[in-house]
Amino acid sequence: MNFLLAAAFVVCWSSGFIGAKLGAGSAPAVTLLMWRFLPLALGLLAATAARASWRGVPPRVLLRQVLIGALSQSGYLLTVFWAIGLGVSSGTTALIDGVQPLVAGALAGPLLHQYVSHRQWLGLGLGVAGVVIVTTADAATAAGVAWWAYLIPFLGMLSLVAATFLEGRSRTDVSPEVPLAVHCATSAVLFTTLAVAAGSAAPPAEPAFWTAVAWLVVLSTFGGYGLYWLILRRSGVTKVNTLMFLMAPVTAVWGAIMFGEHFGVRTALGLAVCLAAVVLVHRGRRPGRRPTPPVPVRTRSEAPAPAGNPAASL
Repeated sequence: MNFLLAAAFVVCWSSGFIGAKLGAGSAPAVTLLMWRFLPLALGLLAATAARASWRGVPPRVLLRQVLIGALSQSGYLLTVFWAIGLGVSSGTTALIDGVQPLVAGALAGPLLHQYVSHRQWLGLGLGVAGVVIVTTADAATAAGVAWWAYLIPFLGMLSLVAATFLEGRSRTDVSPEVPLAVHCATSAVLFTTLAVAAGSAAPPAEPAFWTAVAWLVVLSTFGGYGLYWLILRRSGVTKVNTLMFLMAPVTAVWGAIMFGEHFGVRTALGLAVCLAAVVLVHRGRRPGRRPTPPVPVRTRSEAPAPAGNPAASL
């Protein structure tokens, strides 16, 4: 995997936790998410409606993309923003999401027939250890946060894992702009419905709110979300999810710089352990053996991007 591509993905994905923190004090989570996706969805649909990429796309494929978008965007993001709004720090939220690689790695074999070497399993275990180190260090400094608030990001992690494997089993190739537009439109509908039902659809006038919206659209949606599916296509589930181990320590450092969140020796140790885990997994493929790819994934020279890969061209 290209190092710069991986680094950009880590920074952009981590920016979502920071953006949630930026907007947490200015509006409810559903309001921020509504105004993040509503203009974006309208713009994407208007820009792509007349293109040939929509022609001949079966309704069942669109419905599948609606479900993937509901899981990978709506479900995941709502839990992240909700947890941060309840007082869970941005670093801790990212840390709880850090168990995702272990879940995805364990399921990659039976569901997608992807080979996972013993060294890669060791790296996955090491990554979990790093996440635990940083989690305990960060959570020890938290005060006034309900214990059940820490379960909310875990639900979001499961939602993203489910979307990843649903995409991995897709058999239909469509232009990447179609899934991206469908995913954003799905989120726009869901979050607008929730905001209207809660009576909080009107956006606040504070500049911080619109700064957070712009931050999330540019860095998190086009950057983090798009690069996630791009790296998934190029490198497979195990490797793309191993990069998730880096989100926790990177977000912890970022949160400490921007918001004064706790960052100490144990957090630094966890960062080093997570980095070691990523290196171990990425070098863990045995010589002469290649992982069996998921059903829709073919090499760049063999086929266009599979369905559910909304940002292969970003």
